[in-house]
Amino acid sequence: MADRSRILVVAATDRELATADGWRTLVCGVGPVDAGAATAAAIAVDRPAAIVHVGICGARRRRALAPATIVIGTESRYHDLGVPERFAPSRLTGDPRLVEAARRACPGALVLAIGTSGRIGGTLDTDVEAMEGFAVLRAAQLAGVPAIEVRAVSNEIEEEDRARWHFAAAFAAIVAATPRLVEEVALCVN
Repeated sequence: MADRSRILVVAATDRELATADGWRTLVCGVGPVDAGAATAAAIAVDRPAAIVHVGICGARRRRALAPATIVIGTESRYHDLGVPERFAPSRLTGDPRLVEAARRACPGALVLAIGTSGRIGGTLDTDVEAMEGFAVLRAAQLAGVPAIEVRAVSNEIEEEDRARWHFAAAFAAIVAATPRLVEEVALCVN
């Protein structure tokens, strides 16, 4: 068994976090601002070997992804800033070692770019979106810590009626996947 004590699992809410079994956890808050600030502060206090960012997400209707589908982020795209790349990045590539570790942990998962926006439907060129991923990965990148974003689908982005979203299934899926993710990530960074 790998040393999981240096892995930090980050999620926006406590419902997205599995009970820690030797790894550290951080509830970073909803949205990119709180997520980036909380992650940077956690890295500064107790530098992890790697960050596994988990949570739920929406998916475009055209993708027809079933609720609880796991998505591994190969790339994170930030859609809220809207300035040229030379001023601030809007795309980050997932750490290839961690992407492969996540694939081993979740062999049936989709491997796609995940968009980040502070508002539902705020992404343009991604089929999967969430609100914190880019911020968490950017904080990790600036600190030189490898990171990965893994999500479970809860809803169609276009569905405005939240009563039709599948929160329970998505929360259960990401919580169930987390121990396997941590174990595989710990194996590749320790």
